[in-house]
Amino acid sequence: MALASRDDLRNVAIVAHVDHGKTTLVDAMLRQTDSFAEHSHLEERAMDSNELEREKGITILAKNTAVSYKGKHASNGPITINVIDTPGHADFGGEVERGLSMVDGVVLLVDASEGPLPQTRFVLRKALEAKLPVILLVNKTDRPDARIDEVVAESQDLLLGLASDMADDVPDLDLDAVLDVPVVYASGRNGAASWNKPENGTLPDNDDLEPLFDAIIKHIPAPVYDDEHPLQAHVTNLDASPFLGRLALLRVFQGTINKGQTVAWVKHDGSVHNVRVTELFITKALDRYPAESASPGDIVVVAGFPDITIGETLADPDDVRPLPTITVDEPAISMTIGTNTSPLVGKVKGHKLTARMVKDRLDRELVGNVSLRVLDVGSPDKWEVQGRGELALSILVEQMRREGFELTVGKPQVVTKKVDGKTHEPYEHLTIDVPEEYLGAITQLLAARKGRMDNMANHGTGWVRMEFIVPSRGLIGFRTEFMTLTRGTGIANAISHGYDEWAGSIVTRNNGSIVADRAGVVTPFAIIALQERMTFFVNPTEEVYEGMVIGENSRADDMDVNITKEKKLTNMRQSTSDTFESMTPSRQLSLEECLEFAREDECVEVTPAIVRIRKVELDANARARMTSRLKKQNE
Repeated sequence: MALASRDDLRNVAIVAHVDHGKTTLVDAMLRQTDSFAEHSHLEERAMDSNELEREKGITILAKNTAVSYKGKHASNGPITINVIDTPGHADFGGEVERGLSMVDGVVLLVDASEGPLPQTRFVLRKALEAKLPVILLVNKTDRPDARIDEVVAESQDLLLGLASDMADDVPDLDLDAVLDVPVVYASGRNGAASWNKPENGTLPDNDDLEPLFDAIIKHIPAPVYDDEHPLQAHVTNLDASPFLGRLALLRVFQGTINKGQTVAWVKHDGSVHNVRVTELFITKALDRYPAESASPGDIVVVAGFPDITIGETLADPDDVRPLPTITVDEPAISMTIGTNTSPLVGKVKGHKLTARMVKDRLDRELVGNVSLRVLDVGSPDKWEVQGRGELALSILVEQMRREGFELTVGKPQVVTKKVDGKTHEPYEHLTIDVPEEYLGAITQLLAARKGRMDNMANHGTGWVRMEFIVPSRGLIGFRTEFMTLTRGTGIANAISHGYDEWAGSIVTRNNGSIVADRAGVVTPFAIIALQERMTFFVNPTEEVYEGMVIGENSRADDMDVNITKEKKLTNMRQSTSDTFESMTPSRQLSLEECLEFAREDECVEVTPAIVRIRKVELDANARARMTSRLKKQNE
């Protein structure tokens, strides 16, 4: 056994909270290492290749790129740096865990003004659990409200707090190494980094990223391997090609893998199959190029494995040594997804409507998304889908909607557990940044949702940071109300805080729904007559059906209305002479807002063209009978 290292290679993940500038920094690294041809066009946030990622401005899928560094710190020739851009949102934690299983160290990116936030804590904890060395990068030093010294101190406090929390779980954690973290100051958007601390609100005193490359080469260890060890490679992600079928992204830990080689494919169930590697690709910048072989430490893509899944191992057929599977956190939120059962189903040609199509699509999602679960609920046309959080599940529904599916989606629910005969539910650690004047309103809002304040700090900038422990149920539908209360200025972020006892009943919406009492077309005459007492979600000429939720009542109870009522022709006036000037514009709800708005007896109808809220039971008489039965039971 002789240990050797690949000094020409570094594998590093960039981890941070949402919107702290990871993807912009990767753009600058690609540009400064001349990874593109002179005349090629590089889009902003090149790593956010998914359409939804560009729209929402967040990273959803972990992706890798490779840059070849030939600068002054590469004394012995070019060094390949494999960079994994991980999501900053805890709902996509499965992507983070997979990303960290491929690397030998992390660059922790922290905003020079906002400092460490909940997702910073989440991704950093995962890195420390994996015993990965950390480089602290303070980004956006040129923000006018930057507070660099405080942010560095807060980050070191976070490292110390996490290390002490984990001392029991990870006994051999090196505390000195955790706290002795190199600090680099940068502005990712300007492609500048420095070892020297700049003044608050100013750019670093250097105009390129050389100090960051220096930190990565010095502090991220080169991949180490045993030169006599047989092949071991771990599948960490999946892709597909129209020509080659399923592609497996893997990190080679030991041995070499060659194109055309026969390898042992170890499945989750322990079975071993000998399969030939038909194609092998390496990544350069954002593209994949064919290669003949890969060595320990390389991150490569292989083809030839028709139904390989994440966490499986490729090994030497003569000496099979499987690697441990990737473990992910338990799901906390569930929602029921089924076929569309509304009267307006199938109005558009080409939509995917059948239960078989929906089930096949959910099964395909399970292949690449390790943090998702699909459970059978005993019905042939609906399934319970469990995930990390509301955002992760709504992203799945949005992707299916764009692919042409019509669905019925139930209100998000929490996944409970029984502990010693008592019901336990998931809790969230919620961090809120708001202007001082909203302090009382936010405290009142969260008290109603069973939130408990854990910490409060005033940085003296007119903004207050509050930390709450809240049941996950209390955060379903919270965001819309929060943004309304703070007039769009507040910032709220939450991560899992584990399970605790059931907190009791929570009333999240005080206003009732306005429900259409018949099918037809919405008329301006009906809206103008009713708009004083309610807010509408529908526009004139829109088609509605009985049981469809068309607005929000100003009172707590539901109200059935005739929204299709027409103005009759008289001998004085025409039936079409409605005054549109006096009509209030309707509220257009997004998919996430519809899921937040829906109550227990409501669900969301999702089609590629439109998203509607409806009652689970469409018939008004049946709903009335159900309500009176519940009242009698509660008396």
